[in-house]
Amino acid sequence: MTAETLSTLLPFAGWDASRASEVEFCGGADPILPTPFRIGETAAASLAAVGLAASDLWNLRTGRRQQIGVNARHATASLRSSKYMTMHGKPAGAERHPIMGVYPAKNGRWSYLHCNFPNHRDAALGVLGVEEEDGGAVRRAVAKWDALELEEAIIAANGAGGMVRSMEEWARHQQAAAVAALPLLEIEKIGDSPPEPLPEGDRPLSGIRVLDLTRVLAGPTCARTLAEHGADVMKITAPHLPSIGAQEYDTGHGKLSAHLDLRQPDDLETMRQLVRESDIFSQGYRPGTLARRGLSPEQLAEVRPGIIYITLSAFGRLGPWADRRGFDTVVQTVSGITDCQGKLFPGAEPGPQFYPVSAIDYLTGYLMAFGTMVALARRVREGGSWLVRLSLAQTGRWLVNRGQVPESELQDVPQDFAPDEVERWSTTSQVPAGKLGHLAPVVQMSETQPYWARPSVPLGYHKPVWPKRSG
Repeated sequence: MTAETLSTLLPFAGWDASRASEVEFCGGADPILPTPFRIGETAAASLAAVGLAASDLWNLRTGRRQQIGVNARHATASLRSSKYMTMHGKPAGAERHPIMGVYPAKNGRWSYLHCNFPNHRDAALGVLGVEEEDGGAVRRAVAKWDALELEEAIIAANGAGGMVRSMEEWARHQQAAAVAALPLLEIEKIGDSPPEPLPEGDRPLSGIRVLDLTRVLAGPTCARTLAEHGADVMKITAPHLPSIGAQEYDTGHGKLSAHLDLRQPDDLETMRQLVRESDIFSQGYRPGTLARRGLSPEQLAEVRPGIIYITLSAFGRLGPWADRRGFDTVVQTVSGITDCQGKLFPGAEPGPQFYPVSAIDYLTGYLMAFGTMVALARRVREGGSWLVRLSLAQTGRWLVNRGQVPESELQDVPQDFAPDEVERWSTTSQVPAGKLGHLAPVVQMSETQPYWARPSVPLGYHKPVWPKRSG
């Protein structure tokens, strides 16, 4: 099944089915963790596509391709990699805020409140009229609401969340139809420029500079993945933007990190100068946000002809929800995933359940990295500026469309991996706060084994200046 899933990705790079023979899969098949969704298969296939794209760039450098290896169990663990982080030997993963979750609403419906970030938490509490972060008060307030009306009220208040829908309900929704009209990912030429050879170096992405303006998990995972194949990555954020420290350590491997406030003219000019010296620009702001700062795909193709511009959204570029903010858990909620998961793997309390990993987030990050490297290879061969577009909802649809493990095979599925497995997959880094234990890169490559050349650092740790290109 994993090879079949990989075959759905090969056409986006213009590859024929024979490329799949360059990948060796191991680690068994789903169910690997307690969910009917084929998270192991899709994780392994996505990372195999990343490995093939890195091998393609290596071929452009050397005339040689590489053999790729992917362990499906390690790949599945990577979909919740923060769970396996330790600091000085003690667990260091990010925890969800206690009032974030699914609550019963009127008429037997359920509502999800996304409350990890303070601004989204304040929006939900404001709509509900709850002054303090009291789970009992939140539950009582949600119970008075119609779930659909609460969904719309929270979105109108610039919050995030949604009404729990069944898969059948989602299939009838206008946004589901809009998502279905789009491919899994889009790679589009948006400007002309001469072909550019890859910089000198001994890794697939040596010398390639990436600006990472994304947040939370999917986008940062893309940039982390590019870093493990040799790219120089600079994470750009600003002090006023909320963040979750432990999460930044999970996705920060291999990156520089600098602060720029794009509301300030001087910082905006610094950003443009960084773009002129970069190859890849990755952003996850809602549609139109960066255009107001002169940082849209078309604008940056003028500033830096040959730029590879990656843009991530929650629900895709079409449909009534195209501008709506969302997260992995929101997409799970509205598209029927939590409804299905809760029926097959009930929680301590009745109701919808999230699957046990952040599959949509991490899968989207891997697919972004795959599309980016495909676009980069096209820049080498034919030149041009390129736009790579993805959304969480499109990835969620791809995952769901891979089908479900038969219910008869969902008995006695382990909740976690054996400690010795996690230890085999792990490594350590010396970060400013101490010794960080974390998962190592999943993909195995015969000539250029992926690794992170820089440790994770706190946000804003570096100056917004590119160092000399790696080589």
